[in-house]
Amino acid sequence: MKTLKVLAFAVVAAAFSLSAAAQTVLRLSHTDQQTGSRQQAAELFAKKVEELTQGRYKVQVFCCSQLGNDPKNIEQLAFGGVDFTVSATGSYAPHIPTLNLTMLPYLVDNFAQGQAFYDQSKWLQKQFDKAPAKGFRFLSTWEAGFRDMTTKSPLNTPADAKGMKLRTFPNEMMRWTLESMGFNIQIMPLPEVYLAIQQGAVQGQENPIDTIYSNKFYEVAPYVTLTQHVYSPIPLTISERTWQKLSPADRKAVTEAAQISAAFSRKSVQANEEKLIADMVSHGAKINRPALAPFRAAVQPVYAKAREKYGADVDAALADADAIRKQVK
Repeated sequence: MKTLKVLAFAVVAAAFSLSAAAQTVLRLSHTDQQTGSRQQAAELFAKKVEELTQGRYKVQVFCCSQLGNDPKNIEQLAFGGVDFTVSATGSYAPHIPTLNLTMLPYLVDNFAQGQAFYDQSKWLQKQFDKAPAKGFRFLSTWEAGFRDMTTKSPLNTPADAKGMKLRTFPNEMMRWTLESMGFNIQIMPLPEVYLAIQQGAVQGQENPIDTIYSNKFYEVAPYVTLTQHVYSPIPLTISERTWQKLSPADRKAVTEAAQISAAFSRKSVQANEEKLIADMVSHGAKINRPALAPFRAAVQPVYAKAREKYGADVDAALADADAIRKQVK
């Protein structure tokens, strides 16, 4: 009897060991803080991947630039150093240059239009379809919102921006846009920005509200100006090497998990933005909702500059955006 019990225990232990060994751990790397919506969406995505693959895959989430900044994370996708990342669309532009055009200023006016552009634009889908040849592919579009300014001094018009040092991320279109407003641009990794503002190396930065809030940039640059100069969602991508290893069933499961987490991200970011603004105010931030006409006028040269470099792609992107602005109010 004792021997049978031992054998039964051994069988159960072996089965558990085989089950554990069969589970593949995948890594998702991003640069936002643990308190940000990006982390919440990543945790939901991880949960759904494990659930929908029936435990065959587990996603381990690395936040806060633990595995690298945005450009590094995207580079790692190509050779399988990480399996997933999520970043602003413009961050993928070094690999697909035409994605710079998604960062054109004032392309859309609100969340509904921005989301429709990402869901419906045939031009944008063609750009996304170029990704597998570059070593990654787009799964879904998570939300981040519109980019705004936080500065150490008031910013009411582009005249106030003249000569001000402002941090942004490495993106050609963003640099053109901010320079056209009058800023002197400084590129630096996100984790270095708070201290750089605090020490006076730069006078401010620009990011979506959720990123401003989770990184507490309003503490060191309390003037939060809602310029909404660029709609800047954060597509979720998977390494092409990882994708090719997945069975058809697991590809379907990962895609479904990506769509579920994207729906959550969109709803969460949009619903919480005004709450985050109110909380920043309670901690001393000064919110400014300026007239946008002077900012729109200041960035007009960016469109001509983009046409010189990208030609017909600019007109195709603008045509899709214009159609959506007319259709979605």
